[in-house]
Amino acid sequence: MSLKATLLTATLLSVISAPALAESVKIGVPSWTGAQAIAHILGTVVENRIGGEVEYVPGNNATIFQAMDQGKGDIDVHPDVWLPNQESFTKQYVDEAGTVTLSSNPYQGNQGFCVSKDFAAANNITDIADLGRPDVAALMDSDGNGKGEMWIGAPGWASANVNEVKVRDYGLLDFVEPIRAEESVKTARIKDSIAKGEGYAFYCYEPHAVWYMFDVVMLSEPTYDPAKYVMIQPSDDADWYEKSTVATKDDLKKVQIAWSNSLPERSPAIAEFFQRFSLSADDVSNFAYEISGKGRDPAEVAKEWMEANPDRVDAWLGL
Repeated sequence: MSLKATLLTATLLSVISAPALAESVKIGVPSWTGAQAIAHILGTVVENRIGGEVEYVPGNNATIFQAMDQGKGDIDVHPDVWLPNQESFTKQYVDEAGTVTLSSNPYQGNQGFCVSKDFAAANNITDIADLGRPDVAALMDSDGNGKGEMWIGAPGWASANVNEVKVRDYGLLDFVEPIRAEESVKTARIKDSIAKGEGYAFYCYEPHAVWYMFDVVMLSEPTYDPAKYVMIQPSDDADWYEKSTVATKDDLKKVQIAWSNSLPERSPAIAEFFQRFSLSADDVSNFAYEISGKGRDPAEVAKEWMEANPDRVDAWLGL
């Protein structure tokens, strides 16, 4: 082969491979463990199977959706969209603006309020209404202000807004103080309360590592009734708290990923992978337990799972 032909072949190869090499994605990483786990599964597949570049960008729901809407590549994907919790965002950006795509492969989520099994058994606590008993509230009062503390979620979580309304509409405000804090604070408090034999209630959901970390039980609530579940998020109305009414259990959730509609043009192979991506609730609970329960690195857990499940990853990639 002549030098000219060799150079031409090399040039053609570089042009053909350039788009694949140029593919990249910035993955939003919300604060909860399940979302962190899924984010790293997505990133690990992109890096190790697609050969793309990945950047993880911490952010809350509003920040991630706004960045996906802008389509500039600041954040390309949300790894764990809970519906209807985050419906205000999907209505704005998926349905109305048409700038974000929602996966059609959800897993099922369930949420409620939990206490430790020992605390529940010792005090006959089975239902959310039991947290409004003065004797139970006193056992959950760790700071002496006369109310028992209950973690309702982290700042920026749509579910925390729902839970704040629930505490009011379940008639618990005279007995329970709703607390917003990062999830790590909740986990530490669960561990401490169990070790000390104290009472503690907290927002809980499946999938989640907490089911593998501690012996906890989800309390019963009134059966889901859409007529008694009218939730308006702060992004929709400044008077959301006054205008909302939630006096029933949440319906089962659909949880999926979402990505910017600008991504397919910039990184088509990554976007095609996202369209096929799917997980089960058990997958996510196990990921979360390995990360938050055992303190393992999310990237290490994701790579280990990917190598152990090549057939599922191949299916995501259309192979």
